[in-house]
Amino acid sequence: MKKGLLSWPFSARLLPLMIEQKKPVNNETIEAMFKAGVHFGYAKSKRHASTAPYIFGTKNKVEIIDLEKTFEMLEAVKEFVGNLAKTGKTVLFVSSKNEAREAVKIAALSIDMPFVAGRWIGGTITNFTEIKKRLAKFEDLTKQKEKGELAKYTKRERMLIDIEIEKLDKMFSGITGLKDAPKALFVVDPKKEINAVMEAKKMNIPVIGIANTDCDIKIVDYPIIGNDSSVSSISFIVSEIAKAYKAGKVAKA
Repeated sequence: MKKGLLSWPFSARLLPLMIEQKKPVNNETIEAMFKAGVHFGYAKSKRHASTAPYIFGTKNKVEIIDLEKTFEMLEAVKEFVGNLAKTGKTVLFVSSKNEAREAVKIAALSIDMPFVAGRWIGGTITNFTEIKKRLAKFEDLTKQKEKGELAKYTKRERMLIDIEIEKLDKMFSGITGLKDAPKALFVVDPKKEINAVMEAKKMNIPVIGIANTDCDIKIVDYPIIGNDSSVSSISFIVSEIAKAYKAGKVAKA
């Protein structure tokens, strides 16, 4: 947890008050979000106006997110994602934040979805035709190496090919299964992933995003107001989305 955020003892005292005042529809889920620290916003000075209706209060200059409203947003996202799964649609998971990379990768792999856990490559959505060419090259070189077909090249040529494979792996390993542009984009922190969000918007692809109080949620079709800088918070929300996709696939079957 970042320095300056509220401590768990305070959180434990705050939860009953939130439940009493807001009368949440699912205390169990909200308590789980609370324990994961989903309710921690940023300092009031960082607040984006679009998130104002989702603030429960402020303590020690740190804003507390209204978890009942976050719960409602999460449920809407889960329904949307479940419907995508029922029709076999692809969701591209994206985050370059250190706190989110592993959670995004694990969630995407668990439902066989593509992911970018690192730097966003410009044109991944808007210039997907060119990206497909680079993916094909990566796949071809990898297969040649696995089959030992690179032996025909000189030692220097093999070294250069290995460097290229390593570079392509770093850039595209998470999206090798992406055959067409995704039908939805999921990001952690739309403010940080603005380039990916803008590409999706340009192509009329719905955007789902975990957004803290400093984000402009108007650029996200399905925002989830919550702590986007905590491993536990991100992991909880991302896992809930993955579960919803799995449930949708089961319903389809």
